[in-house]
Order: sequence, then structure tokens, then C-alpha cells
Amino acid sequence: MNVTVDIQNASAEPVPDEDDIRSWICEAVNAVLPDEASAREVSVRLVDDDEMADLNGRYRDKPQPTNVLSFPSELPDELELPLLGDIVICAPVVNREAEQQGKSPAAHWAHMTVHGTLHLLGYDHV
Repeated sequence: MNVTVDIQNASAEPVPDEDDIRSWICEAVNAVLPDEASAREVSVRLVDDDEMADLNGRYRDKPQPTNVLSFPSELPDELELPLLGDIVICAPVVNREAEQQGKSPAAHWAHMTVHGTLHLLGYDHV
């Protein structure tokens, strides 16, 4: 399946290469929708603590930064647009968590990116 990933980097923190982010998202989408022939689109925004705290407060009533938020597209099916939705990843939180958990930054970034993608595909924590 063809997956288009638009990435906006609004963070001053170190972040993975855009090709890596695209690869992680494509792998997750293709694993969940292996027989899907139509193209899909995902937007990713990499942010710092302040922007993530604002979004988390506005959409989840938790005014502090979190690692990842997902906003699935809620377009009517009859529009037949390929939008899966938006993923927002807080670079400072992900980098801090990787260090605290003794993980490589790349491994934790992959985890958070796939996690956000799975939420777009309808999966929850249960």
C-alpha cells in the first residue's frame, strides 16, 4: 500500500530522520491493512513541551505534555478521502523517556510512532 506521510518539525530537540518516521508508519499501516490497495495519508507534527501541553489540555483535559497524541480522521465514508489522521509527538518527552527507560532514542521513537499510528487505525490500549 502507498502511504504518504507529511512531517512538520516544530521542535528544537533532536528527532529521528524523516525517512525513519515514514518507514515506521508505513510498516504499521501495511501490517494492519495488508490487502488494502488504496493509498493512505498521515500527518505528523513533532513538537516541544509547551505545544503538547496545550494540545493535551485542550483535547484530554490534562494540561501537561505527553509523548504522543493521535487524531483519527473523522470524515464521512462517502467522501472517500485517504486521510488516516494526524499524529503529534513531543520530542522532549520521548527523548526523556528513552533515557529514563534505558532505551535507545531510535527504539523509543519507533515505539511511539507505531503506537500513534495504531491509534489512527482504530486500536486502543485495551
